[in-house]
Amino acid sequence: MKLSDKHVELIAKTTLEFWEKEKENQEKRKYDRRLRNIKLLLRNYRSFVKHTSDIKLDIQIIDERLELEYLDSDEFKLQSIKQSKEKTLAMIQFINKMLAVFKVMCEQSGKPEDVRRYDVIYYMYISEDKMTAEEISAMHNVAVRTIFLDIEKASKDLSVLVFGIDGVRFYK
Repeated sequence: MKLSDKHVELIAKTTLEFWEKEKENQEKRKYDRRLRNIKLLLRNYRSFVKHTSDIKLDIQIIDERLELEYLDSDEFKLQSIKQSKEKTLAMIQFINKMLAVFKVMCEQSGKPEDVRRYDVIYYMYISEDKMTAEEISAMHNVAVRTIFLDIEKASKDLSVLVFGIDGVRFYK
């Protein structure tokens, strides 16, 4: 069976449409992953801060122990622990800087909803005294649903700050 030019053209067009749609879906998944990563970082922020509270002392102790030991199986474990602690500390420092930038952006926008968005992120994820969405909504005199919408918007804005140009490219 031989395909006509019309059939070949239709197959080619359908294939191109499929691949364009697939590429669009992959881009959306990348964006969704970045947004999910921001939310994951925010949800675990307090734990990261606790983990890093004495981290410089921990790293110093590990360094001293590494100096005392010769090559053995524990050295690799200690190096891995040290690297993990250093990465966590660097990540917390970076997140803190981006949160400070986000706060300034919200304050300088002149929009009360932007200031509220920073407050929502701060009180739900950053401050030592965690507040619920209900408590924050009462504080700002808005619906609880508004608080969750603020989290979504603030997470998108933070993804741009944290992921740079990739965050802009996937910003919807």
